[in-house]
Amino acid sequence: MSLSANPQPDLFKGTEAVALALPKSSIYQLLNERGGELFPESLFHDLYESRGRDCVPVRVLATVAVLQRFLGRSDREAVEALQFDLRWRHACGLTVDCGGFHPTVLVGFRARLAKSMKPKRIFEVVLDLAKSAGKIGRRRVVDSTALYDAVSTMDTVTLVRNGICGVFRALRDCDGAAQSRFQGVTKRDDDYASPGKPSCADWDDKQARSDLIDALARDGYAITAAGNDGSWSAPLRDALVLLGTLLGQDIEEKGERFVLIQGVASDRIISTIDTEARHGHKTSSKGFDGYKGHVAIDPDSELVTATDVTPGNAKDASVVTSLLADVLSQPEATVSDAPMALDSAASTPSEAERPEVYGDAGYGDAETLDRLTEAGIDAYIHVPAPVGREGCYSKDAFAIDLAASTVTCPAGRTVPIQTRPSGQWADFGTHCRDCPLRDACTKAKSAGRQINIHAKEATLARGRALHRAPGRRAKYNQTRPRVERKNAHLMRHRHGGRRSRMIGIEKTALDFSTLAAAHNLARLGVLFAKDAASQRAA
Repeated sequence: MSLSANPQPDLFKGTEAVALALPKSSIYQLLNERGGELFPESLFHDLYESRGRDCVPVRVLATVAVLQRFLGRSDREAVEALQFDLRWRHACGLTVDCGGFHPTVLVGFRARLAKSMKPKRIFEVVLDLAKSAGKIGRRRVVDSTALYDAVSTMDTVTLVRNGICGVFRALRDCDGAAQSRFQGVTKRDDDYASPGKPSCADWDDKQARSDLIDALARDGYAITAAGNDGSWSAPLRDALVLLGTLLGQDIEEKGERFVLIQGVASDRIISTIDTEARHGHKTSSKGFDGYKGHVAIDPDSELVTATDVTPGNAKDASVVTSLLADVLSQPEATVSDAPMALDSAASTPSEAERPEVYGDAGYGDAETLDRLTEAGIDAYIHVPAPVGREGCYSKDAFAIDLAASTVTCPAGRTVPIQTRPSGQWADFGTHCRDCPLRDACTKAKSAGRQINIHAKEATLARGRALHRAPGRRAKYNQTRPRVERKNAHLMRHRHGGRRSRMIGIEKTALDFSTLAAAHNLARLGVLFAKDAASQRAA
């Protein structure tokens, strides 16, 4: 039996009975009807220019990849579903008696996509289908969600030992001169032949653990010193750089010993298997290890319009330009130059003239607000209010007059804004000594209250005022939560959803975009079915 899609299937071998049983809104039905249009051979032609083509049609591979991500299946489970589930065969345009293929074919297909110039083409062609059907408007909601990494987070001693093992592994492919350069530089009783947690005389003994850290650090620094002034191959050079980074992020020298640094480095590598994963935080108390998946959606159709993936410690606003590339690039000639009132929806241009972007406090920085304003976008962004010390007035209680370059405190005392190399600030100094509101303003015993002025204070103040406007706040509360629901749909399967199946940011980004494409297809199936029902009713 061969795997090939037949445009005119045999009556007794086709899957027409499945089509009759499936609802019109089913993703299987949409893939059957539009699969040839979405995933033609020409779309993937560049993947096979330098290497031979698989015997499995690319439409089948792309369809299986989409269904696999939609349903949270592993490669083996996806191939089994194609063999035994008639819905999958119907979606691929296959006959009932077609054979299957080995799961590694999917691995190779993803690898070719990841290395190509257009790795997100599956997502892009599905998005093009939505645009051609008129399902994408000019409103966007942006948000991020945690993607747990596919590897285990390592402790310091395991990281450093694995870094040393990586250097010796890279040395195996080097010439004898390079190998002799590093021979005998390590003193610890360890051949560093294979990675893993190092042995310790007694893990419960604090001194034994301290001795292990010191010995590992000395071996690591001896290796980096031996490789300082050499011309090495790329793998060995990368291994030396990684080892130096691992040593520097967690270990410092105190006196004559190497000890652990107290605290966590801001960009700490957490695994030598996936060196791009990072510690991340969704809230101040809830952390995760891995990546952040970023999405922009059209809130009216609930279709994903853009995706991106960053390390877990990246700020949400760092990818806002790529997420909003389609609306940021739209002509600004349609944008009204009239000032926007804070409490009047009638004073704003219509949606057809002015794009809208909604985002939570993660996007409420001055740079993002300025970028959206310059592009003529109406920004419904939650700009967080300043947080004061507990029991004290926050910065919002002070009247900042940038035009007059003054700041007035809650007690009505005004001081000038001063400038220093690190920025601007207002110092109330002696005004606080006899102030009746002192206890509710500052805890300083001798000095007075100081107010720091942001370099773009006017932008932030305008953003807070817009967000607090009653009409705009109601619209924000009605629209922004739709992206939370979309994230819940994307993450409904832990395997391949919340838990990444890939190692490295490049492959994780490809996988995440395919996940978004799958959910877009499922949503389009519903939207197309509604359109068909409306046409029949008319």
